[in-house]
Amino acid sequence: MRPVAVAAIGKTAFGAFPDRDLRSLAVEAGRKCLEDGHAGPGQVEALFLGNFAGPAFVGQSHLAPYVASGLGIQGVPATRFEAACASGGSAFFHAVSAVAAGLYDLVLVLGVEKMTSQPTPKVAEILASAGDLGGEMRAGATFPALFAMIARRHMHQYGTRREHLAAVAVKNHANGARNPQAHMRKVITLEQALAGKPVADPLTLYDCSMVSDGAAAVLLAPLERAAEFTSKPVRVLGIAQASDRFALDEKEDITTFPAVRAAAEKAYRMAGAGPADIEFAEVHDCFTIAEIIATEDLGFVKPGEGGPYCAQGSTALDGARPVNASGGLKAKGHPVGATGVAQICDVTAQIRGQAGDNQVRRHSLGLAENLGGSGATGVVTILGAA
Repeated sequence: MRPVAVAAIGKTAFGAFPDRDLRSLAVEAGRKCLEDGHAGPGQVEALFLGNFAGPAFVGQSHLAPYVASGLGIQGVPATRFEAACASGGSAFFHAVSAVAAGLYDLVLVLGVEKMTSQPTPKVAEILASAGDLGGEMRAGATFPALFAMIARRHMHQYGTRREHLAAVAVKNHANGARNPQAHMRKVITLEQALAGKPVADPLTLYDCSMVSDGAAAVLLAPLERAAEFTSKPVRVLGIAQASDRFALDEKEDITTFPAVRAAAEKAYRMAGAGPADIEFAEVHDCFTIAEIIATEDLGFVKPGEGGPYCAQGSTALDGARPVNASGGLKAKGHPVGATGVAQICDVTAQIRGQAGDNQVRRHSLGLAENLGGSGATGVVTILGAA
């Protein structure tokens, strides 16, 4: 297997864009990526698209060639990958695998979602299709309800408090306020987070990621060719995707995501690294409890210690191990299919030293964790300076 590098990145801002369609967002991110790598569409040998529910959100199917044609990419494979909220991470995983195997040299990985074209109740209905429709969702559950149950169990099992959840929101809002491409650029206090409008006890509005539009893109190349496109290549040191039982009632313990644990174990082994070596991370905080559990599943802390770990400042921008310096899904935004690819863009920018006001001090080895549904899919990627 060949070493693989991220040769270029590009993103749109995340937010609510009523005047933009899905393809225009994808094309903007793709063009920015190709411009970053001084590459033309004719050099791209395959396009891997991460998208969760474009047909439901905007009515358009056959999305990969639809996006490719908008970029002027023709005559090559263009394939869509769907893994709920981990669609972008899954597209990236399969693209890395293809380049490593020598099937292609230059692969454009694109993630996109246009969610705000539907009213909120319809968005909730579409998102519910990433869960157990015949069981949990039929009984009236929503993803906020499922993650509220996860949070309650974590509180019961480990003593996690509402203040710990709120600390995640406060930190990520502070980071998002410094990120010019974030959906929510608003600093909040712990008191505001605790007093937020209830959504599903114990979660409030400040514990939940937003409905967002946006796109992100990454150009992959063999490490030996990366210097053709960038003076600062970033190597994919480890990557893995894993799956787990689909519904919460099938799981032995809902305070952990075994798919993330399995993917992390494989990625660490491939990278020849361990949790203690990771200097910063972008993790899947679709809800604040998800970030807390991610820090535990990734081995940064022991089970039950994720809440205090954040509350004491360890994951802050200037902390011992910054987590979600971008603002995370909570503040940066969560256009579902774009999220996993955007995480790779953010980690890459940090390693390059190009994260602006969100730049962390130690940035030679970073990790991205992308979660699908209520934990049925997990993708973990470890990136380092080449």
